[in-house]
Amino acid sequence: MNKIREKILLLLLGGLALGLCYTPYQQKKVFRIVSNQWKKIDQKKLREGISYLYKLGLVSREQKRRGVFCIFPTAKARLWLLEKKLHDISSKKQKWDRKWRMVAFDIPEKYKTGRDALRRKLKEIGFCELQKSVFVTPHECKNEIIELIKFFDLDKHVRFGVLNYIDNEIRLKDFFKLS
Repeated sequence: MNKIREKILLLLLGGLALGLCYTPYQQKKVFRIVSNQWKKIDQKKLREGISYLYKLGLVSREQKRRGVFCIFPTAKARLWLLEKKLHDISSKKQKWDRKWRMVAFDIPEKYKTGRDALRRKLKEIGFCELQKSVFVTPHECKNEIIELIKFFDLDKHVRFGVLNYIDNEIRLKDFFKLS
């Protein structure tokens, strides 16, 4: 995806972030960032980018009044952003804080598709599988994992925790190449 389309999607999703802010300070901060970035986009490129994103199904539009359209990111766009955030987890070069992040789940068979997608995604982003439904990583990822769990609508069946100790730490350190 080219930079202008990526920026448009991130800004539209920034609008969603505005609605999720708890304090006026957070809202002001998000609004300032989004507002400044919108001003930097060339208008012609903006229209072309939005048109292309619409064709890809990453944005939808709704006519309000007198030819005014509102543009919204679709579920496909939210998944794209989540993929981007998840990819960033393992690529961050941060100092290990000596804690393990664990995702454990017991998902009923009727949610098999979501369970398999969650398992596949955890492996894809670099989690180590301890057991069939228990995964760990040394990387800070609480917000991204909670977002992933909510995206698949599995929050009733999945737990996230931070561990100070795990008995097979030597194997995990070797797996993640930690010292």
